[in-house]
Amino acid sequence: MPPPQRLPLDPIEEAHRQWTEHGWGEVADGMAAVTSVMRAQQIMMARVDEVLKPTGLTFARYELLTLLSFSRSGALPMAKASARLQVHPTSVTNAVDRLESANLVNRVPHPSDRRATLIEITDAGRKLALEATEALNERVFARPGLDNEKLDSLVRILAELRQTAGDFDAGPNSTKWS
Repeated sequence: MPPPQRLPLDPIEEAHRQWTEHGWGEVADGMAAVTSVMRAQQIMMARVDEVLKPTGLTFARYELLTLLSFSRSGALPMAKASARLQVHPTSVTNAVDRLESANLVNRVPHPSDRRATLIEITDAGRKLALEATEALNERVFARPGLDNEKLDSLVRILAELRQTAGDFDAGPNSTKWS
C-alpha cells in the first residue's frame, strides 16, 4: 500500500487555530494534545499492523502470546492476563478463542483453583511470538520515528499521564521514567 500523501499543512495546528478563533482558546492546547496522541497512535498501529499482517496476528493477540511467552511456566490465568494487558476479560476471551483455533494456545484447568482457567502457549505459539517480535523489533521498534532522547522524554510524559489517570501506582518506588 502506498504511503498516504502528505498534507500541505498540519491539520491539528489548523484545528487549534479554529478552536481559538471560535472562542475555545483556553482548551485548544488540550484538544491539540489529545488529537496528536490519537493520530500518533494511528500511525504507530498502522506500522505494527503492516508487520503483523503476514503472521495472521492482531496486536492484541501478539501481546497475549508475548505475555505468555514471558511467563515462567508459559501459562497464566485468564484474569491475570486480562489485568496485565489492561483489557476487559471479554477481550482476552476473544483473543484466546482465535489463538486456540490456530493452535497457538490451549485452555487448561488451573491446578489449584477449579474456578479458574489457564491460558497456555503452545510451541507453535511461542515460535510465532518470537518471529513476530523479531520482525517488530527490526521494522518498528528500532525506528519508531524519534531519536532516543526524544523517545525517553515522550515515554516519561506519557508515563506521567498514565499514572495521573490511575493506570498504575508505583507507590513509594519510582519508575524508570518518573
